[in-house]
Amino acid sequence: MKSDFDFFGGILYTYGVMSEDEENQAAYLAGLCRIKLSEIEKETLGKSLKKILSYMDLIDEIPTDDTHSCTHVLETVNNVWAEDEIGPTLDRETFLKNAPDQVGGMVKVPPIIEFET
Repeated sequence: MKSDFDFFGGILYTYGVMSEDEENQAAYLAGLCRIKLSEIEKETLGKSLKKILSYMDLIDEIPTDDTHSCTHVLETVNNVWAEDEIGPTLDRETFLKNAPDQVGGMVKVPPIIEFET
């Protein structure tokens, strides 16, 4: 029986996240997440990632052929959130005054997806 880790682990291997060099793994993931890491953070993250994936390899060795899927979990879940109710909101002028940047009456935010041309 293939586990989810086989799928996701395969993706990590396929796209080069799983290399021998732990710092390269961390740098690659930092690039995907669009975060900057110091050299110490890369080293620490790389070691942590290696430990996590090693543990997942260990879990993947557990025989689960005779184990049934856990389908009953959602039967006991109740809605614990508050009801959606319309409440007081800021007027547009106050809202835009508190925004760090705006263009044409809208809040301007930095792009999160970069396109190559």
